[in-house]
Amino acid sequence: MRIEIAPEVAEDFERILDHLATCQVEHPERRIDEVIGALDVLESNPLIGRPVANGRRELVIGRRFHGYLASYRCVAEIDTVIVLAVRSQREAGYVERSE
Repeated sequence: MRIEIAPEVAEDFERILDHLATCQVEHPERRIDEVIGALDVLESNPLIGRPVANGRRELVIGRRFHGYLASYRCVAEIDTVIVLAVRSQREAGYVERSE
């Protein structure tokens, strides 16, 4: 499987970085690197994430204060996983984007 990251995910990463800066977390860019690195598992295990609505899946990355969720869709016909959104597990008021 090939992994594609939707352009909107850049906004998610900006929001996460802004929050980490507000909380004065050291080296917040490392958290983004950890999330991106964790997405690599989808290349060989695209169905590893838990199923959610509308054919999407969620990959749980890390835990507690380092925990994130990646929403994605596996498109077998084109051998591609498309990452649609990333958010903190503790993020309040998160609104999932429609396709």
